[in-house]
Amino acid sequence: MIEEELRANGWARAGQVLTAAECHDLQLMYDDESHFRSRISMERYRFGRGEYQYFRDPLPAVVQRLREAFYSQLAPLACEWMPAEYPSQLNEFLQQCSAAGQLMPTPLMLRYETGDYNCLHQDLYGPVVFPFQVIVALSAVGVDYRGGELLLVEQRPRAQSMGRAIVLEQGEAVVITTRHRPVRGVRGVYRASVRHGVSPVLEGRRFTLGVIFHNAE
Repeated sequence: MIEEELRANGWARAGQVLTAAECHDLQLMYDDESHFRSRISMERYRFGRGEYQYFRDPLPAVVQRLREAFYSQLAPLACEWMPAEYPSQLNEFLQQCSAAGQLMPTPLMLRYETGDYNCLHQDLYGPVVFPFQVIVALSAVGVDYRGGELLLVEQRPRAQSMGRAIVLEQGEAVVITTRHRPVRGVRGVYRASVRHGVSPVLEGRRFTLGVIFHNAE
């Protein structure tokens, strides 16, 4: 189960959540500015190389569906991980975001060309944070692009960082830790900080969907 994998590793594969046709339809949206509220050049802000766009409300139906379904599944575990009460439904959680001044939607689509990459980071947009997010591959590895692995790096107190490289098939989702995860050690439970990024794309074009649950200020 996803929850068991998250408890054990801080990330979990969630299987195929989009068809190839749905992935293609989302990619076609990228050049239509009407679907997005802002476009970010990673190189301009020294985030890496490549670009991404945040969807505007209302989200595309398929993105809204994923956001609602994953939130409901992950909310109980979020209450275990964080000293906060997360309601069972996404719309109630977004009301909490609104009360904190976080009004802008954060699901996004990323586009990488040959040589592009994403530096290690955490997607934090204000005081209200949901401890999980979902990444969905929209392009087919080995067909549309090579390289561009999802990178996860975990820093434990008084220890060296541990890294993982994850390859996703088209339409496959992975749930990752947004900021940190609880880890049981010899002196009890501590928080291990986790950052994620993308290794350089060696060839082709790579599209990714990022489903973040908390909104931005």
